[in-house]
Amino acid sequence: MVWIHLVILLSILQLIVFMVLVGRARKKFGVKPPAISGEENFERYYRVQMNTIEMLVMFIPSILLASTYWSPYLMAVLGFSYLIGRVFYFQAYVNSKERTIPFIMGVVPISLFIVLGIAGTIRALL
Repeated sequence: MVWIHLVILLSILQLIVFMVLVGRARKKFGVKPPAISGEENFERYYRVQMNTIEMLVMFIPSILLASTYWSPYLMAVLGFSYLIGRVFYFQAYVNSKERTIPFIMGVVPISLFIVLGIAGTIRALL
């Protein structure tokens, strides 16, 4: 489980980095707290942060559940692919580029964790 814990910690650190970048964007684009809108470039940074929080609500419990029933090492590799996808998502979103593939790189691992968690739970019940 140490690999799962590492991936979860990295996902939290990634969110912290995104939060720092949002703070810097606030200064760069002149968006004073508590405002969260008004400057499109700032809003792009902010939306990445919010979307990452939304994804973490599903990512953390689903990777923990899936790794209970399946190889923690393989689940960690899949979890790491999620982290890479979030980096690409961040870059695409703040640079006004197509972000479908980076978004899918985050959704697919979470979906697999959920399916594997369900399958593992059913198998354990039987």
